[in-house]
Amino acid sequence: MLRVHYKTYDGTHWGELEGGDVHVLTSMLGRRTGEVVPLSDVSLLPPAEPRTIICVGKNYAKHIAEMGGDAQSLPSEPGLFLKSLGTLAGPGDAIVYPRWTENLHYEGELAVVIGRELKKASPEDALDAVLGYTCAIDVTARDKQRSDLQWARGKSADRFCPLGPWLETDLDPTSVQVQTYVNGELRQDGNTEDLIFPVADILSYISQFLTLVPGDVVLTGTPDGVGPMHVGDEIEVRIEGIGSLTAPVVAP
Repeated sequence: MLRVHYKTYDGTHWGELEGGDVHVLTSMLGRRTGEVVPLSDVSLLPPAEPRTIICVGKNYAKHIAEMGGDAQSLPSEPGLFLKSLGTLAGPGDAIVYPRWTENLHYEGELAVVIGRELKKASPEDALDAVLGYTCAIDVTARDKQRSDLQWARGKSADRFCPLGPWLETDLDPTSVQVQTYVNGELRQDGNTEDLIFPVADILSYISQFLTLVPGDVVLTGTPDGVGPMHVGDEIEVRIEGIGSLTAPVVAP
């Protein structure tokens, strides 16, 4: 089932998408109201209402290698960082290229949205707390990520986390293709079966010290093939079983 977060003339809502119709829900986790609106009449929003956006860095061996690391010396535990809530952007929203960076990168990723509280969970139980999965672009100012003491500017500027277009609530995350296209050209082509830390392990690890609540977002890492984007580019992330998320890159 596809779950959408959207806005219309009368505010923001959640719904379930069937064909070209949106069946309105009482809330993100709620029931159907009986009201139906055409998908063509709504504007899609990021399909999450997070308290926390937490991300895994260097979770594919080939990506570690392309970033100058030793692909044979894999991390012993997930390397985590946070994105600010202001990074959220919806499907089709523009990525604004900041004036203060000269090396803005795309990173296509599978994102997880939490559906119930997750605290001190085992890997075996962690996936039960997932509401659904969606596409994400972890926008990164690579030069500032490398030069700054912390990653706040390099990872957490406005609109640095496009998310969407919807949540797929029925997906096995253990083996799905994750691809990124720039102007229609394939740049990243990975599979979650190559994750160093699978989704269940990531969620369990985070939950040992940070309680995840409904609406929270977890980005699971990016495959190799990351690179620069430029004003005028269109970035598209396609994930098997979910769909595609597109974002144009525009000048500030």
